[in-house]
This record gives sequence, C-alpha cells and structure tokens, in this order.
Amino acid sequence: MYDKILVAVDLSDDSHKVIATAVRLAEDPAKLCLVHVVEPVAAAYSMDLYAVNINELHEEAVAYAAERLRKIAREDGLREDRIYTLPGSPATEVPNLAEEIEADAIVIGSHGHSGWKALIGSTAMKLLHHAKCDVLTVHVCCD
Repeated sequence: MYDKILVAVDLSDDSHKVIATAVRLAEDPAKLCLVHVVEPVAAAYSMDLYAVNINELHEEAVAYAAERLRKIAREDGLREDRIYTLPGSPATEVPNLAEEIEADAIVIGSHGHSGWKALIGSTAMKLLHHAKCDVLTVHVCCD
C-alpha cells in the first residue's frame, strides 16, 4: 500500500480505469492526487502564424484540461483540492510534481504500440527515467 499516490491521466475515458487502480493501491484514497499535463500547442501546423495567438490557444487548452480534470475528479469521488493541471512535458512535469508533493508512487495509463512501447508506452517509458518513486503503469488499451 502507498500513502500518497499521484495519478497521471490523459483525460480520456480510460482515466477512470487508471484512477480505479490507484484507489485500490491507496491506504487512504482521500490522499490521491490527480494530474494532467498539457503539452505546448504545436506551432508547426500550416497556418498563418500572424493570425493565430499561440499563447492564447495554449491558455485555452490548459483551461479546458483543468475543467475536464475537475469533472473526472468529481465522477470518481476525488478531492478537487488535490488536482493539478500543468503545462509542459508529462515525462518531466509528473515526476517533478511527485517529488514536490512527496508521492510514494505514480500511477499512469499505458496504451503501448510496438517494441518496448507495447509493454509500457512512450510517455510512461520516458516518465520512468525521471521518477524517484515507484511507477505503476495500467494497461488501458482496447481488447
């Protein structure tokens, strides 16, 4: 059992499966923390960059993600004061937050595709290299 678990989700319907696994692992589910990391809005699309405010798009993406994360937390009975929406890369931001909040473990979903990625998933694989606590991946790929 773990005292404090950081649950990293991608905001998909699979998030509920990842959270349910973390709840089963937690000594006290009230201590679960939930995080979603919003990666920077890519500017590499074929659009007129002069007509698009990338910062504004990113702020909108973060606001949308924060609202979606609050909804997921409510649906799964998690405390809204223990949710985090962060900008950046999940591979570095999730382990940094885990260290900051003194999490004993990180739980993350994994879709997996090919090679090592089939076993773990590319985001989870990168996260493993940065984490200073246990990391559990939950297989969420379709059957």
